[in-house]
Order: sequence, then C-alpha cells, then structure tokens
Amino acid sequence: MEQKNITGKARLIKIASFTAIGGNTLLAAAKIIMGVYAGSHAVIGDGIDSSVDVLIAIMSLIVARIISRPADECHPWGHGRAETIATTLLACVLFFAGAQLILNSGKDIILGTEREVPSMPALIVTLVSIAGKLLLAWSQYVFGKKAGSPMLKANAKNMTADVLLSTGVLVGLGFSMFFNIGIIDSWAAVLVGVWVIKTALGIFFEANAELMDGGSEKIFYRMVFEAVKSVDEAGNPHRVRMRRIAGLWDIDMDIEVPPHKTVIEAHMIAYKVEKAIKGRIENIYDIVVHVEPAGNLENEGYGLSEKNGI
Repeated sequence: MEQKNITGKARLIKIASFTAIGGNTLLAAAKIIMGVYAGSHAVIGDGIDSSVDVLIAIMSLIVARIISRPADECHPWGHGRAETIATTLLACVLFFAGAQLILNSGKDIILGTEREVPSMPALIVTLVSIAGKLLLAWSQYVFGKKAGSPMLKANAKNMTADVLLSTGVLVGLGFSMFFNIGIIDSWAAVLVGVWVIKTALGIFFEANAELMDGGSEKIFYRMVFEAVKSVDEAGNPHRVRMRRIAGLWDIDMDIEVPPHKTVIEAHMIAYKVEKAIKGRIENIYDIVVHVEPAGNLENEGYGLSEKNGI
C-alpha cells in the first residue's frame, strides 16, 4: 500500500479521535457530576464508560501517529499492527471498567444497602447522553469506513453499545422513580456492567483473530480463486494465505503456469493475477504470488486451495 494512503488514513483517524475526545469529555463530565448530584450509581457508571471512551480516543491519536510511519529495517511490514494491539488494549480497559461497575453495584444488592431514589437531573442527563452518543457513534462509523480502520469501527460499535447502555440506565431510572425503590438503580448499574463486558469480549476476540493471522472469511478465498481463473495460463491456486494488517489484506499464494514459459512471461502472468485480485478485493496491503511449473508434485501443507472445500 502506498505511503500516501497510510498518511491519509492516519489523518482521518486523527479527525475522528478529536471528535470523540471532545464529545465524550462533555458527556462523561455531565454524567458523573449529575450522577453524583442525583444519587445514581447507574448514571455514574455510564459516565465512567464515557471516560473510557476519552482514553480510547487519546489512544487512537497515538496509534495514528505510529501507523503513519513508513516501514523501516526493524519493521519491514510497516507499523499497522499497532492499531490491532491498541484495539486489544481497548477491550481490556472496557472489560475491567465493566467488572468494577458490577462489583461496586453488586455489593449494595448483596448487603441490602438502602438506596435513595435518584432525582430528575439523572433522567435528563441520560436523555442528553443518548442523543450525543448517537451522533458520536455515527461519526466514528463514517470515519472508520472511509479510513478502513478496524479500530474506529470498533469504537463506533462501542459507542452504539453505549446508546443501548444509556437506554437501559434510562429504563432503570424510570422504574426506580415510578416505584420509589432506590435499589433498582443498582440493578441497572449491574446490567450496564454486564453489557460493557460483553462488548469488550466481542472487540477482544475480533482483534485477537487478526493478531493470530486468522478470521479470514471463505468468501475472500473464493474471490482469490476466481481471480486466478480469470487469467489465461494461470492455474491451480494453492498455499493461499490471507491475513489482515490493520484492516488491510496481506495475501500469499502459489500458482502454476505452463513449464515452457520464460521467466518474463511467468512474471507477467503473476502480475495479471495480482491485478485481477485487486480488482475483486479492496484494501490490499500486499500480494506475493509464487510461480511454479504446472504439474509440480511437491507436498505443500500450508495455506488453502479449492480442494479444502472453499
């Protein structure tokens, strides 16, 4: 991938990060202050979750600076995996934030602590939070899609979950006020914590698949095989391996060409295969096509082929 494209991606991540920092800082401050004032653990927990979003946005800025660096001797593949590592750290932060919320609120439930019913400001700030999070989630998704950034898309998913989370807080507050039972707010806070942990695990497993060079869907392998078939004198695509580097595809594969072809002719066939793949699959980081003479009988156990049932 050309360095100017990586730089453009980094610029979009920076814009998205500053947007997230500004919006989440305002929402986090409002929810924590109003949560303390109104006596709502659930609203305070929602505010803590938004504070985590601020940390995520700051992390995104740091990552944007790292991935914009060109490949060097120590990192010949570039610095794209920094984004995947940051996404994994994001999941860990979310997990512990959710766990802490469950422990704090669960203690009140287990000990039977008397809780006052939260006051109206808690309800108002939660409604404002829902509207604000909807706008922020939409902005992160748009920037993430345009930049091809899994980190921004994960953040958009996190913020979408925050909307549902705040909606749950709103329902809990409504029941607590309607029935005049303060402990309902603690139950709502526990459910908020469970939701945060669920979101964290989803983000973690997705990022882990990328770190382990896995998670490639079969449809992309089929697209590679179709691309090879579209090129004259290119056959038997095998040892195909696809992995993602910060949302970009890195593809290794072998093809067979007629044995009588010259090196130049075989190279041109491989070049056409690369071009055909790029015409079918977006966001390509690199493609390596190894050429073999047709009928090669080597026992090659790595990667996938059409024989794998793809």
